[in-house]
Amino acid sequence: MTDDSASPAWPGPLAGVRVLDFTRVLAGPAAALALADLGAEVIKVEPPGGGDETRGFPPLRGGESHYYLAVNRGKKSIVIDLKSEAGRDLARDLAAKSDVVLENYRPGVMDRLGLGYAALSAVNPRLVYCAISGYGQTGPLKDRPSFDIVLQAMSGALSVNGEPDGLPTKLGIPLGDLVGGINGPIGILAALYERERTGRGRYIDISLMDGLIGMLGYIAQLAFFTGRDPLRQGSQHPNLVPYGIFPARDGSIVVACLTAGFWDKICAAIERPELAADPRYLTLEQRRDAREDVNAIVAGFTCRHSVEELVAIFTRHEVPHAPILGVTEALAQPQARARGMVVEVEHQTLGTIPIVNRSITWDEPQPVPTAPPTLGQHSTAVLTEVLGLDEARIAALKAKGVVA
Repeated sequence: MTDDSASPAWPGPLAGVRVLDFTRVLAGPAAALALADLGAEVIKVEPPGGGDETRGFPPLRGGESHYYLAVNRGKKSIVIDLKSEAGRDLARDLAAKSDVVLENYRPGVMDRLGLGYAALSAVNPRLVYCAISGYGQTGPLKDRPSFDIVLQAMSGALSVNGEPDGLPTKLGIPLGDLVGGINGPIGILAALYERERTGRGRYIDISLMDGLIGMLGYIAQLAFFTGRDPLRQGSQHPNLVPYGIFPARDGSIVVACLTAGFWDKICAAIERPELAADPRYLTLEQRRDAREDVNAIVAGFTCRHSVEELVAIFTRHEVPHAPILGVTEALAQPQARARGMVVEVEHQTLGTIPIVNRSITWDEPQPVPTAPPTLGQHSTAVLTEVLGLDEARIAALKAKGVVA
């Protein structure tokens, strides 16, 4: 691994790991973001012209896209024309000096460029190569384009999301894509650990549909048990009652009864302690079968109180609950601020901007992430510091349009 001992602060546990990042849009960049957050040096290779497609996704501010800024903090940007032989040579040279290559092109694209695992592992046997795609590198759908909503539909996740009497509803966050940002780094970290024993890298095939199917969890097991498709429950749980969103006088609130002990607490909180011993509602199964009655009892209490009052009541009685916060309010809440989940960084063109911070905390603090890079911001630095090219050579590459 590359040496990062000169760093003045602890960048994270992946300090010294270099990631050559050929990803774009969301699934791949989310995986590279996780590695950057953990302290890896992530060199994002972007094409000439517009770079990553998301740089043009509106709304924009000062020419910078909200979408791109969201998933590219802590990275370096170098512009290389991979359609040129000289550009592909530079990419191979960078791969030879990297620990990880990450890409999310359609299967076969990197092989046709001469930048697939077989070609790059030949020049760097220690290379960990992770390919992220919608359906994986094998199977009848491997060449089909995929998008978040398509993956949600194909995995079964979409079918169980939404109100029982309405159409299926897409998840509000793009989990179909973001699952690549979870499983990709898990595979990469495991392969890096294995490499310490074997001295060799490994190829990792990440399918976004596989990842979403894996996240079905007990929903899949329920289908195995019953032989039937689980039904949409809206905000409710198929087996736990009361569980979901309940009306308040000025909005709504989430209440969740996860165990028998919480049912006792809920009964006390809604000023109906006698219900805890009511033979109609003693067990999880009885409350599930009496779902409408139980929910009506809880809603009859919550609708008479404000959200603020309910938070105080349920907190006092130790009932699992939560107000439903908007994104702006969620980012500004005291808990998020106490955890440092929003930080300010200096962007090259936008000046001081807020961004979401890393979501993993260690016993030693990491510095604030660097701002998402502007297109090609680090081209010269990467070519100089990683490949040792001199000014004349870099100027010649720029003149030919190989780098920018």
